Amino acid sequence: QVQLVESGGGSVQAGESLRLSCAISGYTTFKKGWFRQAPGKEREGVATIWRSDRSTYYADSVKGRFIISLDDAENTMYLEMNSLKPEDTAMYYCAAGDTWYPPLSDNTYTYWGQGTLVTVSS
Repeated sequence: QVQLVESGGGSVQAGESLRLSCAISGYTTFKKGWFRQAPGKEREGVATIWRSDRSTYYADSVKGRFIISLDDAENTMYLEMNSLKPEDTAMYYCAAGDTWYPPLSDNTYTYWGQGTLVTVSS
């Protein structure tokens, strides 16, 4: 089993930055990721990191603005979000799974956190 707990959400102005954290406990999965779901929209993948070589993959909508990382002990995963836009407003979830590919398909993740809310105002 894997337990995931997100933190760090909040309300910011457009253009500002925010860092989300995901505390991870239990066994170590092959990959971890961040997803988000805006009101009235489907959940979408944001970023993935593979533990084998710390390689990363990003959705086009956040590429160049968001950075996913994992600490050395793999106890905490981060999502550094820069140049935030109102369209980044969503509930953000961290997830973990052992299916290598595709990176941002939510059915390849088994374990999910409860989410943390990010609100970006213009």
